[in-house]
Amino acid sequence: MSWHWRFEDPAGAAIDPATLGVEPAESENQSDAESWLGENWRDLLARGVATVTLFEGDAEVYGPMGLAPT
Repeated sequence: MSWHWRFEDPAGAAIDPATLGVEPAESENQSDAESWLGENWRDLLARGVATVTLFEGDAEVYGPMGLAPT
């Protein structure tokens, strides 16, 4: 099963990664997906992504999780 992130704007609406110029990684496991986010969250935040949600296939694993530091 593939792991992937859904990007969301400040209102919680999904953002198409193509509109951001970002190619999100499809990961084989949760650890790889979380590592990808750890390396890319600042760039995503700068491009207008406010929150992300992690999915395994069609199943929501967790989120939304804010990208802005608290």
